[in-house]
Amino acid sequence: MRKLIFSVVLISFAGIAKGQDFGLSFSYFIPKNGYFSTPISPFSIRGLGFNVGKYFGVQTGASLYRMSGLNAIDMPFESKDPILGPSFTLLVPLEGVIKFGSNGQEFSIKGGGFAFYSFDQKINYGNLDKAIRAHEGWDVANSEATFDNKLGLGYQFGVEYLFYVTKQIGISLEGNYYIGGADLGLKGSYNGATLGGNIPLTPTEFDYNDSRVDFTGLEISIGVIYSAN
Repeated sequence: MRKLIFSVVLISFAGIAKGQDFGLSFSYFIPKNGYFSTPISPFSIRGLGFNVGKYFGVQTGASLYRMSGLNAIDMPFESKDPILGPSFTLLVPLEGVIKFGSNGQEFSIKGGGFAFYSFDQKINYGNLDKAIRAHEGWDVANSEATFDNKLGLGYQFGVEYLFYVTKQIGISLEGNYYIGGADLGLKGSYNGATLGGNIPLTPTEFDYNDSRVDFTGLEISIGVIYSAN
């Protein structure tokens, strides 16, 4: 059901935005405790929206990222390296915009929510085993795990500077900070040992039911905006 709502919202705003603002951008995502991620060109469409008066607007869009690695949180241990990745991740924001400016320039303050969904998500066992070794005080660890791949939600805020090179074509420089997550439900088992020690015959079972994908990080975008107004 949430996937259906996710799709309907995007299609609806695309229809509303017809004849209003439209933008294509190159966006880069720098996740907290993760790896630098790049867009799947040319699928980064931003600035779909409409204005409510002179100084306020509503915008949406979509970006498809090749996420190099995202972290997992709410587990008995922490990792400074991403537990998940790589994956393809679709990101859709929905934000209110306050606009200021004149003489072909515009400064915007943005805030709102976003949804994301990852495809072909994988576990980075090298980083997971490293985190388990540190947690257990072992020298060697080996794990096997499964997880749930669910729709994620969160909130965002950011700023944009837009300057027009013609009456309808503008160049956009934008930065947004995202704070969100998705239920992960990481579970499985692991074995390990210290150097010279015995490896347990029975693996340690774990079920981190509260674990979540940590979608926290900075997005930097450079784009072209077309205004039909």
